[in-house]
Amino acid sequence: MKKVFILLLTIPFFSCEPLQQAAGTYPSATNNPEQSKIVEGLKQALTIGTQNSTNKLSAVDGFFADAAVKILMPPEAQTVEKTLRQFGLGSLVDKTILSLNRAAEDAAQSATPIFVDAIKQMTITDALGILQGGDFAATNYFKGKTTAQLTAAFSPVISKSLDKVDATKYWSEMFSAYNKFSAKKVPTDLNAYVTQKAIDGIFYEVGLEEQKIRKDPAARVTDLLKQVFGGNKAKQKNNQQ
Repeated sequence: MKKVFILLLTIPFFSCEPLQQAAGTYPSATNNPEQSKIVEGLKQALTIGTQNSTNKLSAVDGFFADAAVKILMPPEAQTVEKTLRQFGLGSLVDKTILSLNRAAEDAAQSATPIFVDAIKQMTITDALGILQGGDFAATNYFKGKTTAQLTAAFSPVISKSLDKVDATKYWSEMFSAYNKFSAKKVPTDLNAYVTQKAIDGIFYEVGLEEQKIRKDPAARVTDLLKQVFGGNKAKQKNNQQ
């Protein structure tokens, strides 16, 4: 009953409508009807959760206005940032930072289908491992299954976006300005840096969604959950007595 109890905590913050829309998306993975519905419910919850994460980050200011995921200057360039601000070039630095975050927001849009594909490929063993796992079991599953695909998908989008929002231009101007005061150059792959920070931000948000899924008991009832898990809460209570 531990599996069922955990899953009862897995859908609380989702509205009934998207879950009903997701119903039937995934075929039964086992001949055990109860287990099959548990796995189906988990997949539906994870689908909505990852969509919430990517939709939030792909919106304007999704990265830039969120201090937890906002992309700042890379550590090796922070001396450059400090020097430029001291010489009255803070506006150039600010434009560069904004453009880095805009590129990440552009790339985040391509994450949803990658997560959905990983969910569709989830085995019964994967699903039950997530149900029985720690607080970030689902997030860690996605890291293992999607990081390579996210990197491959994000990199060209970010490269194009960096050019579109003039990040490459600002970056070049920033270091040209810095080099007027110092001959030391900062070796930084801007595209790789922003790609990695964008992926880090995606997984951070997925982790937040997973915590809501597991720990928010505010609204556990949806029509789908009533059908799938209606009797499990009572069974669990009886087993504990």
